[in-house]
Amino acid sequence: MYCCGPTVYDYAHIGNWRTFIFGDLVRRYLQFKGYAVQHVMNITDVDDKILKRIGETNTPLREFTGKFEAAFFEDLKTLNCQAPHQAPRATEHIAQILALIEKLMARGLAYQAPDGSVYFSIENYRGGGWRYGQLVNLNFDELQAGVRVRSDEYAKEAVADFALWKARAPEDGNIFWPSPWGEGRPGWHIECSAMSMALLGPGFDLHLGGEDLIFPHHENEIAQSEGAGGHPPGQPFVKYWLHGAHLLVEGKKMSKSLGNFFTLRDLLGKGFTGREIRCLLLTAHYRETFNFTLEGLQGARAALARLDECLTKVRELAGNLKAPAAPALLDEFSGALDEDLNISGAWGAVFAWVRETNRGLGDKTLDARAAASALAAWERLDTVLGVGAPAEVEVPAEIQALLEARQAARQTKDFKRADALRLELKAKGWISEDTPEGVRVKKM
Repeated sequence: MYCCGPTVYDYAHIGNWRTFIFGDLVRRYLQFKGYAVQHVMNITDVDDKILKRIGETNTPLREFTGKFEAAFFEDLKTLNCQAPHQAPRATEHIAQILALIEKLMARGLAYQAPDGSVYFSIENYRGGGWRYGQLVNLNFDELQAGVRVRSDEYAKEAVADFALWKARAPEDGNIFWPSPWGEGRPGWHIECSAMSMALLGPGFDLHLGGEDLIFPHHENEIAQSEGAGGHPPGQPFVKYWLHGAHLLVEGKKMSKSLGNFFTLRDLLGKGFTGREIRCLLLTAHYRETFNFTLEGLQGARAALARLDECLTKVRELAGNLKAPAAPALLDEFSGALDEDLNISGAWGAVFAWVRETNRGLGDKTLDARAAASALAAWERLDTVLGVGAPAEVEVPAEIQALLEARQAARQTKDFKRADALRLELKAKGWISEDTPEGVRVKKM
């Protein structure tokens, strides 16, 4: 599987992270079902946006992109996404990009324009029997042959020849490479074709990305990859395309001017955890537009707390006992995800299990072996969900002293003082719970 990765000109925002967590779910579920997965995620480290920022900051290319690339992988870890097996950089695949363009030139599907740039010819591609518009419906009646677009991104309705190699321009500064057509740099679209085929071969199973990449980026990837003729007859460049839908924030399109633009770091600064953010972004179907809200994050926090409390009790009951995973929960969970990754159905199975388990714990019909079996099932499910366990909370010395004082009061049967200390703990944001295994403390 090939996932379109970050363009490292800024910190990834929450809309980007929805797509990357969706990709992580696909990979984890394929592994859960027994597939061997080779996961490639590219790093776009040269494109129009990056050059614009470098011009504004006067920073060397690698220094500028390296900062945001490192931040991206830190954030990926915070969200418990599995790292890709390979993360190729565009700037390290210039030779492969040039070779691909040369193939397209040799087949008459690319040409050099008067400005020195090399463009892909939509007209020649279609004239050769290929279909341009496999992922989207395009109006070819409005196509004007020879209209060229040098920009990486352009109007969704436009059908135009796109740049494969961009001739060096004054605003590019010292960022250029030699080529048979003169000094310049690659276009964005050709980068992904060259890297994916270099690492996964001329045809592969899955290509993922956000729905904003369908056109022109992914459509252009298909055209230049299949046009280069590097795949066997009858085998497409990609068998299956999966696209994650847009994310809204508080019901509106994310925008810095509206104050609803969040990076992961912004949300961590508000006191939320990567685990809570991951949980919320995993609640809606990948093809549905998702409305991200701070209230939703509070809901994810509450849902995880409910799950954690149930699991803590199940672990205590199971002790060191091991048992095979409960098949009913596994079957219901995978049955939902088998239906085009119906993640809400999968979570429904999890929380139905939580309700049933709490009932069994409450009426003591759940024994140690059943608890061990349930725990084994959860551990299998969490290889897909990836929410893990809450981070260990360090108990401050002041709170520890109050806990010990409360325990001492209970031992001397001074229950009035024990209750007063429990209320004091609560006022400071901590809950003390008396269990058969001893006192358990947790942060509110």
